[in-house]
Amino acid sequence: MSDSIAADELRLLIERIERLEEEKKGIADDIRDVYSEAKSRGYDAKIMRQIVRLRKMEAHDRQEMEAILDTYKAALGLG
Repeated sequence: MSDSIAADELRLLIERIERLEEEKKGIADDIRDVYSEAKSRGYDAKIMRQIVRLRKMEAHDRQEMEAILDTYKAALGLG
């Protein structure tokens, strides 16, 4: 591969990454707007973020995490 072809290929790859980073920023801004809208309607955005994170988890992983959390809370007298 000649140096100019490698440089062109590298430039194209970098430009693709830059475009994707811009798209990612746009999506992150959109998500932030939805949380802001939810907050303005009286929802707790912090709790919503936790729910989104929990919904991404496999059921067995979520159950295991909740069991450990309950154990820790009981050990600390939280609940």
